[in-house]
Amino acid sequence: MNIKDVTASVADEIELFQQKYKTVLHSSNTLVDKVTRYVLRQQGKQIRPALVLLSAKICGGVTEVTYRAAIMVELLHSATLIHDDVVDGAEMRRGLASINALWKNKISVLIGDYLLSKGLLYSLDHKDYASLHTVSDAVRRMSEGEILQIQKTRSLDISEEDYISVISDKTASLIASSCAMGAASATDNDAWIAGMKRYGEYLGLAFQIRDDLLDYTGDSKKTGKQMGIDIKDKKITLPLIYALRQAPASEQKMIRSILKSSKKRAVKSDEVIDFVTRKGGLEYAAEIAEGFAAQAVASITPFPEGGAKTSLLHLVDFVMKRQH
Repeated sequence: MNIKDVTASVADEIELFQQKYKTVLHSSNTLVDKVTRYVLRQQGKQIRPALVLLSAKICGGVTEVTYRAAIMVELLHSATLIHDDVVDGAEMRRGLASINALWKNKISVLIGDYLLSKGLLYSLDHKDYASLHTVSDAVRRMSEGEILQIQKTRSLDISEEDYISVISDKTASLIASSCAMGAASATDNDAWIAGMKRYGEYLGLAFQIRDDLLDYTGDSKKTGKQMGIDIKDKKITLPLIYALRQAPASEQKMIRSILKSSKKRAVKSDEVIDFVTRKGGLEYAAEIAEGFAAQAVASITPFPEGGAKTSLLHLVDFVMKRQH
């Protein structure tokens, strides 16, 4: 099952969203327009705008406010990915050269800023203040999560609690906001809006843990990123956190010394992957992700049956089985 099968219940709405999104992205500046057209080529699964549409549909129906919320989410998400690639020095994004690899960091930062401002102005122009407040808070959380991760990476000391806090802010916040914005565009029912936001939070946590697992188990041809790249970047994620917790002090020290290697090339990611595998880190992380997935499903149990609910349930399954 691919993402198009999962989101089939809003296929027409996604197509209309994509048309509207292209129109909003267009710029009269030729370089900006050239780079933003490349951003469109890099588009991934567009899970976040799909979640806005699905959340609206399960709560009553898609409106013009829904489409605007989906566009704003995608603009801000794209902006943060471009900025992330600059911070990480990433040269690839979804199997294509990253913006910073092609146009260097200065243009990349400015294009990220351009998309961010586009999203904010688009909301203000249409007086979508509730959506603007929700998504602005998500961007704040994403920034704080990234900073906490950098802070903890430097000391190579991150607890499971810190890790959950980081991924809740970095990843789950925008997914939760997407669901809340979609719901709020279709209903005034606070319980439904809160329920959809919870679904998004738990889905986001499961999504990020699965993504972190792919660094240990993924196929680089499918994922578009080299296996072990998180290890080379000294990002300590849940599989490694658990493995370190199970190891004697001497082994912990050895693994940390491998991670501390000053040059990326010198980091022996194979040794770290083998260590995590032996200590049961992969199984533990998969189990925690399953728990969050179950909570996501429970969050939408009270909602009415129909195509949108089926898609949201299938999306949980899709996230848990994804290989890229």
